[in-house]
Amino acid sequence: MDATDGGESRPTGHACIQSYLKTLPVSPGVYRMLDDKGAVLYVGKARNLKARVSNYARPSGHSPRIARMIADTASMMFLTTRTETEALLLEQNLIKQLKPRYNVLLRDDKSFPNILVSKDHAYPQIKKHRGAKREKGAYYGPFASAGAVNRTLNQLQKVFLLRNCTDAMFESRTRPCLLYQIKRCSAPCVGYISETDYAGLVGDAERFLQGKSTNVQGKLAGEMQQASEAMEFERAAALRDRIRALTQVQSAQGINPQGVAEADVIALHMDGGQACVQVFFIRANQNWGNRDFYPRTGSGADAAEVMQAFLGQFYDQKDPPRLLLLSDDIEDRDLMEQILSDKGGRKVEIAVPQRGEKLELVAGATRNARESLARRMAEGATQTKLLTGLAEAFGLDAPPLRIEVYDNSHIMGTNAVGGMIVAGPEGFEKSHYRKFNIKGDDLTPGDDFGMMKEVLTRRFQRLLKEDPDRKTPAWPDLLLIDGGAGQVSAVAGIMAELGIDDVPFIGVSKGVDRDAGKEEFHRPGQRPFALRHNDPVLYFVQRLRDEAHRFAIGAHRAKRSKAVGATPLDDVPGVGATRKRALLAHFGSAKAVARANLADLKAVDGVSGALAQTIYDFFHDKG
Repeated sequence: MDATDGGESRPTGHACIQSYLKTLPVSPGVYRMLDDKGAVLYVGKARNLKARVSNYARPSGHSPRIARMIADTASMMFLTTRTETEALLLEQNLIKQLKPRYNVLLRDDKSFPNILVSKDHAYPQIKKHRGAKREKGAYYGPFASAGAVNRTLNQLQKVFLLRNCTDAMFESRTRPCLLYQIKRCSAPCVGYISETDYAGLVGDAERFLQGKSTNVQGKLAGEMQQASEAMEFERAAALRDRIRALTQVQSAQGINPQGVAEADVIALHMDGGQACVQVFFIRANQNWGNRDFYPRTGSGADAAEVMQAFLGQFYDQKDPPRLLLLSDDIEDRDLMEQILSDKGGRKVEIAVPQRGEKLELVAGATRNARESLARRMAEGATQTKLLTGLAEAFGLDAPPLRIEVYDNSHIMGTNAVGGMIVAGPEGFEKSHYRKFNIKGDDLTPGDDFGMMKEVLTRRFQRLLKEDPDRKTPAWPDLLLIDGGAGQVSAVAGIMAELGIDDVPFIGVSKGVDRDAGKEEFHRPGQRPFALRHNDPVLYFVQRLRDEAHRFAIGAHRAKRSKAVGATPLDDVPGVGATRKRALLAHFGSAKAVARANLADLKAVDGVSGALAQTIYDFFHDKG
């Protein structure tokens, strides 16, 4: 690829763009438009760079969005590619990396959970799986959410009685667990079912997940009839319960298309400059849930551009199904099909259905998108009103776009964690939450002031280092601190030390009798004040504080749980989780490992002679 860049000073707008035309090639490539500060405004791809850029050089005939973008352009950069497909891939990568103001951007890029039937054990486990598919087994998904997976797993347990315990738990059991008692497991851990019969249950479960539920239901019905005729009424009743549970799974899935075995149904609705994309996951003729997304529309992109950008970014880290059913067509359908086919290793078709069951699926997804966007816009209007009220109550210059709320959690100073949550016009911004493991060795146990000082110092030192000129929205407009006058005074001292005097902060204390609803608010150098007990702003602040408290406690519990399972073996080089388990199983405790001689260490499965020497030296060469 070649890159060119106009290094000398240039005019802005149409004249700036016009000045590049003479040197541009007619090959495919990607172009970037930059403002006078060098920030990227827009990334686009072209089959013919010269032809595409010449369109921007025209003084008229542009939409308001494109006209604003052209007016802001002070320079451009270009990358040529061998093919247009390569240009499309590069465009999507640069958009995700640079997040230009005028591009469509998918902001929610979480992975989706799958159901995994493990295949590395005589009695396979069925469980939820998220992330890279490294574990040996059969994967079924994606499901739209953890809730959708959990509901399906819950019903599958009733129907197929497969275990969900870990291998370690399986090996350690001497009697059945509660799941066996409530008829959710066949108790293979204690030999209540043979390996052959259990394999039959696994096969039935996989057939169901492959969409062959009718066969499974027929088989169960036949077994129930045989049991009844043989007067094995208890077994017949158990089979009847399994058939009922299977029926519940099917009814809970709602949409179960007959003519669409595998597809993602993707529908877009736009209103007032905002967009909602609804994705339904159809696998094995079953609906495995839906998820809504709210991409940033790049200051007014049209439906085709929003849909194309969504597809490129959504499937960047996800395997596409064989069929995508869209509500709106995209400009480069053939290129997108080629990219997704190459990624999935099989042919992927993109269609905009006009009739039949496929159109009904898209219409249903479009209705969901329209209703979801209406709810979000209503919630956004309420949130805007609350932020305005917050600014008025606390004397801020403008409604805050980023509120940071801090809280600490510990037990007598142990496993101390600081939590920061973030809220703004779109509600809680969970991707911006941060936890801080308190590191101060000189802190007195339970020193909340010292903990808060460490958290805020680390937070704002990093901000000052990464964004000293405040060009990004990472700087908060308001800090809420859990505490009264003492905490506020301490925070004022911390901010003064850091040289930050323009970030307002408020302390929130419980007030009289520590009752919710009687909170007092503290500002530096001012008397504390309260809001009336039924003020919506007060409820809003309570929600913010409660969310910070919940997040900090969760982080503390996770840290405490990890500490409970920690042993000196965690610090031995070359000893990971697997070898740690082997050593503990062999010797019984970390203390016994520390006392073991070299010959005993070498006798442990998976521990080589060199590693045995490393472990021995770790515990015996302390002097």
